[in-house]
Parts: sequence; structure tokens; C-alpha cells
Amino acid sequence: MNDKFNILVVEDDISAAKVISFELKAKGYQCRCFEQAEEALRYFREGPVDLALVDYTLPGMSGEEFFIKIRELNPLLPVIFITALQSVDKAVQLLKMGAYTYLTKPLKMEELLHNIKNALEKVTLVKENQILQEKLRETFSFKNYVFNSESMQKTLHRVMRVADSDSNILITGESGTGKDVIANIIHYCSRRKAHTLVKVNLAALPATLIEAELFGAVKGAYTGAVANRPGKFEEADKGTLFLDEIGELSPDIQVKLLRAVQDREITRLGSNQPHKVDIRLITATNHDLLQLVNEKKFREDLFYRLNVIDIHLPPLRERKEDIPLLVDLFIKKFNQREGKQITTLSKDALNALMKYSFPGNIRELENIIERALVLAQGKVLCTDDLPVFVLNPGRGSPSADFFDAHSPLSLPDRLTAIEKDILEKTLEKHHYHQSKAARELGISEARLRYKMRILNIPRRSATAP
Repeated sequence: MNDKFNILVVEDDISAAKVISFELKAKGYQCRCFEQAEEALRYFREGPVDLALVDYTLPGMSGEEFFIKIRELNPLLPVIFITALQSVDKAVQLLKMGAYTYLTKPLKMEELLHNIKNALEKVTLVKENQILQEKLRETFSFKNYVFNSESMQKTLHRVMRVADSDSNILITGESGTGKDVIANIIHYCSRRKAHTLVKVNLAALPATLIEAELFGAVKGAYTGAVANRPGKFEEADKGTLFLDEIGELSPDIQVKLLRAVQDREITRLGSNQPHKVDIRLITATNHDLLQLVNEKKFREDLFYRLNVIDIHLPPLRERKEDIPLLVDLFIKKFNQREGKQITTLSKDALNALMKYSFPGNIRELENIIERALVLAQGKVLCTDDLPVFVLNPGRGSPSADFFDAHSPLSLPDRLTAIEKDILEKTLEKHHYHQSKAARELGISEARLRYKMRILNIPRRSATAP
């Protein structure tokens, strides 16, 4: 709405000021008019102004002097000059000083209103971008990555020290430990924070599409490539590229990634024309890459290129002193989403969580608190709100309860347990070769990996049958 915008008019021609004021108010703008710059400056210091319309020739303080003073107070304020002078040199000078534009008398009201509209849209966009950046900084600040453990204090101290570097970073840790969040923190604490953070989960991509996704493709490079398209490396130019699940790359893509990492240069699929890219590369994995190197499943030269700086995230079971803080964080998060007023967790419920091993780490804790908060009827989360596998961590597989009519497991819990049991046994049968397990289950590898993630099935390196 235009009535949110307050326009300051500084014009010593009273009749001209009245016409301008009438037209602006007719368009819904708020407007204050002054004949002298000194009066306008006092008003400017006291009240909010979104745009200034200033006559270049004023009695006392000139329009140019007024412009310099208000720019010192608010460098982002758009200022439009109006004058009877036709000097091109003066117009160029004012534009170089930061004026939005320069209009000559007699004013064409349609032109004036058009310029005002464009100037306010531009300044609004700048302000919204600043607000967004502040929200991003707040969201991805250390304040929102809660911890109390000494291990995480050391880890976050290391993150702080390397965030503003352009060196490649490899983040390691089990699934659900927060590698994605650490990548966010690194980017938004770096000099590249004003540019894009591009994330790619390599495990979620079909092997046949990874090359085109990373490096782009030209028209006709493959069936369905109807136009040139940039890859993630190009999208992340001047910013940060985060490649999650880097251990999933096939050997042929590893070769091409090595070249891109070494030279910061990519070639689109189907093209011979290289493109330079300026990126900060962060990779992550829950695999032991060094073990994969020893097994000849991951290139040694690529490993050392990626592992310039390593950041390891300890599993939640090794930093249980962080659990109460994380619980409070997740309660606040889901209270806001669900419109509830849960205050805390009961002592017995917290004790149960402290005894649980959390194979799915922070992600699993978040899911547990979300489930408990949705089911809770009081203002305190109690043991009745927690899943049975948390309350009975030593019981092993819940298979015995699958078909028991008196089982404490709810139907959704039983179905989840059945699915998890089938996947675990199939993976074990095939010595954790995911392609073979997926084939027997009749699903894609990407689907299998997704199921393993949401069911908190730890990944293991495949072994020989």
C-alpha cells in the first residue's frame, strides 16, 4: 500500500508544491512539503522518510547541500531532484553523488510518479534483502546451534576459525549429526554470505544424472535436454557449493569432480567449452572415506583435495549433556508450529532419553520430540508420549510385538518397525551392498537410501560376500 510510504517534498514554489502534493496524495502516498531545506532537514531528523523530492535551487541551504546532509543520515534514501536548469553536466554530477534521478521543469506528472514508484520499489527490495540476510544470519548463527558439551565447543571453535577461508572443507559424522547445519553456519559466517549457498544431496540423485546436475548440460546432450542448462557449480558461482554424501560418487564422476576441484573449471555435458567458477566447496559424508580409499572405492587424490580442512561431528550418544538443550530447542520449534504450550519434559522422560543410544542422532531426537509433542495432551511431555523403543532400549528388535494384539506398540509404530526390520535383514543378507538389497526389495537405490535415513538405519561399508 502506498500509504506506507512517506515522501518529503522540498520546493520553494508554493503552487508547484501544492500540485505535487495533491497528485501524490491522490496516489495514496503520505506527503510533507517544505519551502526551505533547513525546515525539511529538521523534519527529516525526527520522522521516517522513504523518498525525498528536492528542488535544486532553494533559498538558504541549496538542494545539493541538503542532499549531502540527508545522505549522511540515510545513504539508502532515494532522492529525486527537480529543477528548471537544463545542465547535463549538473545532472551527471548529482547522479554520481548518488541521486536516484534528475527531472526538469515543467514536470510531467506521469513521469514523476513513474520514477517515484520505481525508486520506492528499489529501496523496498534493498530493505527486504537486508531483513532476509539478518534472518539468515540469525537462523544460522551459533545461537541456534545449541550445545553444552566440550566436544562440540571444540568443533564449533574450529568452524569459527575456518569459516572465512576459501579452503575446501570435509565434514564427517554419522547420519543425523548436523552436517547440513554446519555447512549453513560456515557459509553465513563467511565473506561469501551475500551469495548463494547451493546444496546437493548426491545420494538422492540417480547415478546417470549426477554429471549433468553438477556440471550442467548443453541442448541435445541427452534425451530430454531441450535447452542449455547450468549445473550446480555454475549456480554456486561466487558463493558456496555443499555436496552431501560425497562417498556415493561413482569412479567416473570422481575423476570429473577432481578436475573441477583442482582447476575451479567445469565443462557442461555434451560441450568442449570450459567454464571458470569461483566457489567455496564443502563436502560431507557419513562414510569413512579413508577406508574407501584403502578399498580402492574412492580416489586418493580427490580425498586429499576435499579434505584440506576436516570437521568431525561427534554422535549424540557421545555428548549426551547436549540432549536437554536440544529438547528445549525442539519443544519451542514445534510449539510454534503446532500452536501448543508444552513447557518442558518430565524427569522420567528425560532420563529415558539420556539412556537411549540415538542411532539416528540429532535428527532422531527431533523426530521423537515432534511425535511426543503432537501426541501430548498436557503441558509436560511424559514417558507415555515417547516411542516404546526409547523406553525399552535393551529389548532389541521389536519383532515379537509385531502381531501381538496386546502389544504396547501403536499401529504406525508396528508398521514402521516391520519396514525397518525388513530393510535391515535384507541389507545384512547382501552384506550391505545397497544395489543388491534394493534390487531384491524392488525399489531404487535412492529410495532405499531415503528409507534408511528416515528409519535411522546406520550406513555401513559393503563387505565381500
